[in-house]
Amino acid sequence: MNVSSFTKSGAVAKDKIALDKFIFDMVPEDHQLLKDNYVAYLANGRANLSVTKTRGLVSGGGKKPWRQKGTGRARVGSTRSPIWRSGGITFGPTGLENYTNKVNKSAKRLALRQVLSLALSEKKLVIIDDIAFTGKTSQVADLMSKIGAKGKILMVLDTKTELNLRSTNNLNDLKLITAKYLNVYDCMNADSIVITKPALEIVNTWLGEVK
Repeated sequence: MNVSSFTKSGAVAKDKIALDKFIFDMVPEDHQLLKDNYVAYLANGRANLSVTKTRGLVSGGGKKPWRQKGTGRARVGSTRSPIWRSGGITFGPTGLENYTNKVNKSAKRLALRQVLSLALSEKKLVIIDDIAFTGKTSQVADLMSKIGAKGKILMVLDTKTELNLRSTNNLNDLKLITAKYLNVYDCMNADSIVITKPALEIVNTWLGEVK
């Protein structure tokens, strides 16, 4: 499977690049696997910060409001009962909940192959030889314009450095990740996926067919 690629300057390369069919030719008919991985990514990144107080944690309420018998009213032991105003919460979050959603390794890799195949079929995938970062945001913005990367851009590199981070941090619609952290969530939310050749080699090694 041969596709066009771009040089460092943003020009179309003379030679086409061969993509691994095992990775880039798996357009799914059933998208449930992609959904499972997408939801798992969000669940695993969820911060468990919500905590409510039970009746034992709410301050006050130590004195019995009225005597047990003889008043004609229902018996009650504390003003911090959950059925009272300003009382505790019965089944609120405790901060100990586990929201993680595990996806096994083979399913995760299969989902990545499918999402990359979808990106290729929808012409969202852009292959470039490499990117010569200079530390200037304008240089990266101009290069993305030359290679036709529009909208929300996911840039996949082989490694992160201080220089390429400084070059891309001020581009609000561009997210930079390394190839080993490629995931379904970022790929599905991107309008353009820009992958350098060194990063593509890592992807091929990671997701390619085991021989």
